[in-house]
Amino acid sequence: MTTGKGAVAESGNRPLISVVIPSYCRPAALGRCLAALAEQDFAPAQFEVIVVDDGSDPPLRDSVSGFGRRLSLTVLRQDNAGPGAARNRGAAAARGSLLAFTDDDCLPESGWLSALAEKHSENPTDLLGGPLRNHDSTNPYAEAAQLIVDSAYCFYSEHPESGRFFASNNMAVPASEFASVGGFDADFRIASEDRDLCDRWLQSGRNLQFADGAVVRHDPHLHLGGFIRQFFNYGRGAYQFHRARKARHRNRPVSLVGMRGRFLGIVLRQLARQPVRSRLRIGALLLLWEVSNLSGYLYGAIRRHDDASRSDNS
Repeated sequence: MTTGKGAVAESGNRPLISVVIPSYCRPAALGRCLAALAEQDFAPAQFEVIVVDDGSDPPLRDSVSGFGRRLSLTVLRQDNAGPGAARNRGAAAARGSLLAFTDDDCLPESGWLSALAEKHSENPTDLLGGPLRNHDSTNPYAEAAQLIVDSAYCFYSEHPESGRFFASNNMAVPASEFASVGGFDADFRIASEDRDLCDRWLQSGRNLQFADGAVVRHDPHLHLGGFIRQFFNYGRGAYQFHRARKARHRNRPVSLVGMRGRFLGIVLRQLARQPVRSRLRIGALLLLWEVSNLSGYLYGAIRRHDDASRSDNS
C-alpha cells in the first residue's frame, strides 16, 4: 500500500532517491525517523520513503499511516527475515535511481538527502556513506557505542574522502549497481550484512566515497542488556563475515589477530580524546564491549562447528 504526495519524478540533475528503512517492533522510533525525513530540505517530489515491516507484531502500518500526508510513503510487510532481506525487499520496490538506507532508530539531519544527491552527482557509480553521530550524549551506553563506530570508520578509512566500510544506517547506493552486486546477503540475519556488501562492492572494482555533509544521528536508547546483546550479535555477525570474506579472498590471507590489535589501538586513542571525567565510565563499557563481542564471535564459531558435525553425521 502506498500513501502520500503522489508520484515521484526526476528533476534537473538531482536523482530520484528512495529511502529504505527496515523496521521491527519499534513504532515509536520509526515515527521519530519519519518525522526527521519529513523535515528534509530536499524537494518532497524528489524522494520516496519505503518502510519494510520485518514481521512486527502488531504490524507497523497503522502506527505510521499519518505520515502519508507528509511523505511519499510506502509500507511493505514480510515475515521476519532480518534487516538485510528487508532492505532488499525495499530496494526491489523502489522507484529511485539512488537508494538511501537508514534504520528506524536514526534521525537523518535536514541536509542528509541533499548531501547524498550532491555527492552522487559527482560519483554516480560509487557507494556513499556519511557521518554517524550519537543523538543522546547523556546515555553512557550510546556514548561508548559511538566511540566504537568512530573507531571503525577510522580503521576502514584510507583517506578522508573514501573508505572500505560504511554502516547501513547511513549508506546510499545507485540502484543499478546495487542490483549488479546482488544487494545485501540475506543470510546475514543478525549483523555485518553491511560489511559484507562493502567488501563485495570493493571486490567488484567499485569505489566507496564519504559524503561528509550527509549526517545521521543515531538514537538507539541503549541500556545495559541492549548494549551487551548488540555487541554479542555484532560478534556473531563478524564471525560470519570473516568466513564469507575468506571464501572470496582465498589468495589473500589476513591476520585477524593483527587486525583486531590495530583496531583496539584506534579505540584506545579515541578513548584518550574523551573528557577525563568520561574515560573511566566509557573504558569500563569498552571492556564489556570486547567481552560481549568476543563471546558472540566464539558462539558463531561453535554453532558453525556443531552444524557441520550434524551435517556430517546425517
